[in-house]
Amino acid sequence: MSEQFPTPAPAPAPAPAGDKKGLAIASLVLGILGFCGSLIPICGGLFGLVGVILGFLGLKSSGKGMAIAGIILGGLGILLAIVFFIIGLASGPILKQLQYQLGY
Repeated sequence: MSEQFPTPAPAPAPAPAGDKKGLAIASLVLGILGFCGSLIPICGGLFGLVGVILGFLGLKSSGKGMAIAGIILGGLGILLAIVFFIIGLASGPILKQLQYQLGY
């Protein structure tokens, strides 16, 4: 009697080359956080900066639109954080003078 051995199963297909769609999604999320958090300059600046960096890294993925949106929102977050920081510095002496004049 001849025994038949089962044929081995074919090897699984290799995983596709690293699609960096996760970087594009992270860029979009951090860009939104940077834009919304720009009233607090540290939050807006940091989240925006990381969002821009991840956006440039995620441009080579299938989520190119999300990466571009993350870059734009992150850049706006950085810009607004700088503007609000300057407004905060400039308004300090004005508010101090107003307090003095009002007697507080």
